Amino acid sequence: MASRRKGRILAFQALYCWESNRVPACELVTFSWLEEEKLTALNPGITDFSRILITGTIENIETIDAMIKKHLEHWDFSRLNRVDLAILRMSVFTLMFQSDISPSIVIDEAIGISKEFGTDDSYRFINGVLDSIRLTVQAGEKQPCPSKN
Repeated sequence: MASRRKGRILAFQALYCWESNRVPACELVTFSWLEEEKLTALNPGITDFSRILITGTIENIETIDAMIKKHLEHWDFSRLNRVDLAILRMSVFTLMFQSDISPSIVIDEAIGISKEFGTDDSYRFINGVLDSIRLTVQAGEKQPCPSKN
């Protein structure tokens, strides 16, 4: 499995924890919730990439959630399951703020993660929402890159 894929899965899991339990971001990015042997087995590039996704998503959560809400058809944001929501948030952050990553890669990775962790229909739902957001972002509704602290 490619290291970026592992980083995305790690970020997805952290964002799921954040949404479910409101674990503070500082705990998420230290991966204190991960078993020690799993953490030590990870390449630093994986954890660095994951930290960018986690902090960027949380720092821009209002903008990201507004974009998701705008692209939900016949679905209420509050009814989204937490797995789908975590995948969408992480992916929308990348679509909106990481223009160096191809939108097709972002969507393909989100579909793969949703097939592994979501419901049987999650991947279809996520694909539809992200593709709609991709079109909006490509049409010019990009946001400035968040500052790197």
